[in-house]
Amino acid sequence: MKLQDYDSSSKHRATIVQNDRLSAEHARREVHEIVLELDGSMHALPGQNVGVLLPDESKGDDEVHFRLYTIADLPERREGMQRIHIQVRRHQYFDALTGETYRGIASNFLCDSKAGDEILITGPYGQAFEIPPEPHANMILIGAGTGIAPFRAFLKHVYRRYPEFTGQVYLFYGGETGLDLLYGNDQEKDISLYYDRDTFEAIEALSNSNDPDSFRWSDAMRSRAKELAVLLSDPETFVYLAGLESIRDELEATLCEVAGSNQRWYHWKEELVEDERWFELLY
Repeated sequence: MKLQDYDSSSKHRATIVQNDRLSAEHARREVHEIVLELDGSMHALPGQNVGVLLPDESKGDDEVHFRLYTIADLPERREGMQRIHIQVRRHQYFDALTGETYRGIASNFLCDSKAGDEILITGPYGQAFEIPPEPHANMILIGAGTGIAPFRAFLKHVYRRYPEFTGQVYLFYGGETGLDLLYGNDQEKDISLYYDRDTFEAIEALSNSNDPDSFRWSDAMRSRAKELAVLLSDPETFVYLAGLESIRDELEATLCEVAGSNQRWYHWKEELVEDERWFELLY
C-alpha cells in the first residue's frame, strides 16, 4: 500500500510533549523518539501507524506533506489524554542531477520540534502485527534500522498480554554500527528488558561498510542457522519483517542459505504466507 492510497481526510490535533534523541551522539544516523499527546477524538493501539501532515511549501500553500510513522511503544494515558511514541530518523536527500541536498520535510520538523509544538496527524491505520493465538508459538522478528520501532511496542504488548509467554523469540535487528542499534545503545536499552528470559534472544546485524542500508543478515542468521531451520519448518512459528523494502531481497538469499536450498525456503515461506504467519511492514 502506497502513501497516496491512505485516507488522510480524518485529521486530529496532537501536541509534542517530549523529544529525545535515541541514537548515540556520534552515530551516523540521527534518530529521535517523539512523544505525542492526542486530542480526545483519536485512539491508537500498539502496532498501528499514524500519519503526520505538514505544509509542503515547495509545492504551494495548499499542498500537504504526508508521512507515516509506526507507534514505537505501548500507548499510555495521562489525565484522560492518550500519548503515543513515534520514532523518527532525520533524512537528507542528495539530488545527483542538481548537486543539491534537500532536507526531509517531516523528519527534520519532528527532530527539531520542541515540547508544546502542535501538529496535525491522521489515522490510525491498520494493525501491523498480530499476536500469535497461542502463548507457546515461536516468533522470528527481523527489523533493520528504524524497523525496530514496531517490535519494541509489539514485544511489550506480547509479554504484557502473555506474562508467561513460552515460545522461542529471536529478534534480529540491524544498524550501521553498534552506536546505531536503537533501543540497544547507551541512550536506551529497552531490548535488555527480556534478556533474562531463556526463550528470548536478540542478535545484531551491522551494516556493510560500502552500503549503510545493507545489513549483514547472513552473518547474524548463520550463527543461528540450525535453530532457525527448525523454527521455520514448525507450523507454530510466526515471522515478522520491518524496515526498508531493500532488505527483502537480502533476506530471501540469506533464508535460502539457512534452509539449505532455495526450494525448501520457498516451500516454507509459502506455508507461512498461506497460514497467515508471515507479516511485513516495509517502506
